[in-house]
Amino acid sequence: MAERRSGAAEGLARLSEWADAHLSLLRTTKFTSASDIPAAFVEKNVKLRGKLHHITEKGLEVEHIPISVPFFTSLQRKWQGPGLLLLRLAGVQLAPGALGWLQRHLRPTQIVWFQLLGREDEALECLVSVNKGRFLSVCLNEEILRQGLGRAARVAGLHHESRLYWRLHRRLLRAELKALEKRRGIWKEESYSERIRDRISSNKFVQMLKQFVSWLRNSV
Repeated sequence: MAERRSGAAEGLARLSEWADAHLSLLRTTKFTSASDIPAAFVEKNVKLRGKLHHITEKGLEVEHIPISVPFFTSLQRKWQGPGLLLLRLAGVQLAPGALGWLQRHLRPTQIVWFQLLGREDEALECLVSVNKGRFLSVCLNEEILRQGLGRAARVAGLHHESRLYWRLHRRLLRAELKALEKRRGIWKEESYSERIRDRISSNKFVQMLKQFVSWLRNSV
């Protein structure tokens, strides 16, 4: 029995090694659409890099840059056409000002890193980061929330019970809390009680009632 278990464990280890070896080989492949990316890449939350082309309401359009292997890369260029991957900022519900902020702070052709978390149709749910200086990397998902330009949402593509889901969700909530504390972006708006008070004070019936009370006081 022990020998069987040992043999099974060894078989699983070899299978895992084989899969990892093939994933390494696939890293040299240029992906031109979300459907080209192997399911194993998404399941293992592989991190890839790309060159930014467009920022749209649907997401970031990025050209994938694979690991370069001189001979293999030159062959790929001959038969692979240009194609852009559509990246969405996972776990973030963007506010109206977020698109303009991204357009102002990201340069055309800028290199971005994106960690795969999920895939829906032709869009990829990702953690997207950019390098700021030599040793500093900024996660755009968190930065949007820190600027008050969005709200933390469900991290699409990840199981609610997974450790990665809750680790990322906590990061995003902390970023949102910073914007709330500093009243940035959407958090500059008045609180709910302040809005209710303003609506009541501007209500026509209340204004007429105030005028009537004032008239009574003056007539006495």
